[in-house]
Amino acid sequence: MNEIENIAKQIVAKGKGILAADESTGTMTKRLSSVNIESTPENRLKFRETLFSAEGMKNYIGGVILYDETIKQKTSSGKSVPELIKSFGSIPGIKVDTGAKKLAGSPEEKITEGLDGLRERLAEYYNLGARFTKWRAVYNVSDKYPSQMAIKSNAHALARYAALVQEAKMVPIVEPEVLMDGDHDIMKCFEVTSKVLKECYKELKLHNVNLKGTVLKPNMILPGNKSKHKSTSIEIAKMTLKCLKENVPIEVPGIAFLSGGQSEIEATQNLNEINKINDTKFLITFSYGRGLQASALKEFGKNQENLENIQRAFNHRAKMNGLSSKGKWSESLEKESAA
Repeated sequence: MNEIENIAKQIVAKGKGILAADESTGTMTKRLSSVNIESTPENRLKFRETLFSAEGMKNYIGGVILYDETIKQKTSSGKSVPELIKSFGSIPGIKVDTGAKKLAGSPEEKITEGLDGLRERLAEYYNLGARFTKWRAVYNVSDKYPSQMAIKSNAHALARYAALVQEAKMVPIVEPEVLMDGDHDIMKCFEVTSKVLKECYKELKLHNVNLKGTVLKPNMILPGNKSKHKSTSIEIAKMTLKCLKENVPIEVPGIAFLSGGQSEIEATQNLNEINKINDTKFLITFSYGRGLQASALKEFGKNQENLENIQRAFNHRAKMNGLSSKGKWSESLEKESAA
């Protein structure tokens, strides 16, 4: 298991984080359409290849999560996408769930699917160059939800997934996401996230998953996006660390936060505050999609041939989040580097 444990540490090495480039074709179509670019396999690859070959990859990105289409594509130089990522010193990974579907018995909630045929798909992805994987579960928050059934069902699926991934000699990223959608306050998010994490680790232990060879990708503890009660970055940092300390076993080497519905700057600032007061042994970093790509996507929409501007925007966000993963980001650095 040592190789798996080493990969887990490399993905979340100090000052580095994860680029989540595993958007489905449907999600990428929405993103490209938002900047008036047609969503073709060629355009999707062009945008991703531009990011994967940026200088920011070398210093700030430990791993890249890919989508099924992308891991099988060849770049303009003839290299496979995983080979390109490796040449920039990063580790290729792959999203392996097939999406969140209605949970039978509680159709307002979701269960993530993708366990059927997973063992065979993992063998294929390993041969294509992937060395870690991701599976996302989502939980709605309201007076009624998440139900105990949703919490238990998704934890069980995450654990079965993680056991299969380690059997295939890869690192499972476990992503239980408590959604920001709603008017709940920060305390409600803390309570729900605590329940979700407790159940996940109960199931992971039951399935004999080596926690030292995993990475957790959780939500930060935030108020709902429609909440009347806003929280400061310091409150978010304190509540998030309290939640981790109370619910995540110390064997887990790293925590890579998702950006969720936060803006690029919010995601960077909140991660920075968490690391400034991080009194845990966890390496705490980022696993951002929009939080790393939004500015680069705007530049791609302006002129997809202007690789320099697209990569400059990506390099800037990668650097800012790299600094945040060490608690060394500041608004003045943000402005200086962007200038």
